[in-house]
Amino acid sequence: MAAVVSAASSLAKSVQELAINTSAPPEKYIRKEGIGGSPSELPYLDIPVLDLSLLNSSSPEAEEELKRLRFAFSSCGYFQAINHGIDTSFLDEVHDVTREFFTLPIEEKKKYSRDADDIDGYGNDTVYSENQTLDWNDRLYLNIKPENKRKMKVWPENPTTFRKILLDLTAKLENINENLFKAMAKSLGLEENSFLKQYGEDPIVLSRFNLYPPCPTPDLVLAAKAHGDASAMTYLLQDKQVEGLQALKDDQWYKVPIIPNAIVVNVGDQVEIMTNGIFKSPIHRVVTNPERERMTIAVFFTPDPTSEIKPVDELIDEKNPKFYKSVIDYTGNYFKFFQLGKRPLDALKV
Repeated sequence: MAAVVSAASSLAKSVQELAINTSAPPEKYIRKEGIGGSPSELPYLDIPVLDLSLLNSSSPEAEEELKRLRFAFSSCGYFQAINHGIDTSFLDEVHDVTREFFTLPIEEKKKYSRDADDIDGYGNDTVYSENQTLDWNDRLYLNIKPENKRKMKVWPENPTTFRKILLDLTAKLENINENLFKAMAKSLGLEENSFLKQYGEDPIVLSRFNLYPPCPTPDLVLAAKAHGDASAMTYLLQDKQVEGLQALKDDQWYKVPIIPNAIVVNVGDQVEIMTNGIFKSPIHRVVTNPERERMTIAVFFTPDPTSEIKPVDELIDEKNPKFYKSVIDYTGNYFKFFQLGKRPLDALKV
């Protein structure tokens, strides 16, 4: 991994502090190429809404829902999950504990700061390059699984319910994730464990709690630069009121709408590899808002690093030749690539 470059003292502040104490973002946050299109002018992405209670059922409606799943992931890489089995009251708890953490005094949050050469903990962009443009956000990254990778010193003890809620959320999403892997395989006419075999016995689960403070120059600064997820699957709890997520489709940026209590689900690069490019890992970004802060929670599911990720044999034929190489430990440099706005998936094409 590239050496970490020490940030200037003005950039070591949290973005939350900068938003309060400065009238304009520091130069390192300004995107020289511009953002491209006012959010208010962009259309909404037509994301399928899927009923997860149907996907693995034996009901007549299940087949139609599997077709919608295949269409969603092969067209835009996204769907909005409803009837996912997670109570609305619990989702409210997740949002509430996220807000409680980010509204703590800065000195309290800094107790959970990440180390300079690590991603786990509270902070903002790691600076890998002097020419790197920084994102307008603060975040709390926490490795959840494997358990021996947890760095408990950066797991908040304040709020007191934070750790329990995170573990409960993870358990609920693990169940959804396993069922969704089976449904994805069935939607492509494969044996239901085809993708789970590659997912492995010791997968990585990583959470990211995001705070996007208001920004006085939203036309010049991004909350998160354009990127694709190196995970297999990503589950996002959007802010209940403030939009910001945008997805790229056919060279056009679209806004991702908010559906109350739905979970935004997208495939990551590793599922694109497994499906030989049939399912598309979407390029997406987050824009800033001049007046309102935004908070989201993302949980990433990534295969066991010792697993060999490759296109499933049944999805390769003369009409659909192998599109990606096999790869082990694909995630090694993911966070460096994310911060630099690059995409390691491009290096894996045959």
